[in-house]
Amino acid sequence: MNTLPANLDLIPANSLMNANGDGPAFDISRSPTRTFLCCLTVTDQIEQESLDVSIWGSAEGETWTKRPLLKLPQQFYRGTTKMILDLSLRPEIKFIRARWELNRWGRVAPTPMFVAGLELGEIPPMSRETPTTRIALATK
Repeated sequence: MNTLPANLDLIPANSLMNANGDGPAFDISRSPTRTFLCCLTVTDQIEQESLDVSIWGSAEGETWTKRPLLKLPQQFYRGTTKMILDLSLRPEIKFIRARWELNRWGRVAPTPMFVAGLELGEIPPMSRETPTTRIALATK
């Protein structure tokens, strides 16, 4: 069967981040829906800092889009943020990866620190059968 794993860990859970970075590239060319539920979970952080996470795309896994495909809301605290990444109208995108940027301010240690993860779960295709279709078929 030519399908993706149920979940893609663009940033593995509980990853320690203390500098800007890029995650590995994931091949999504075999995805039947090309639609994903993105869950960014921050499990630890220090005060006076922010985390910006975005998802970038590529046709061949080398040259990345000039702008992110999805930019998640800026994070300051622990918690989970969910967003949908819909690439159904972007057939040229075959690879995706995460990028994170950290910012720190204030008079304390200058090194930012977040512990976070970004998991993508593919949203399964919806059935073309509607409840009214089912009722019409049952009455015939």
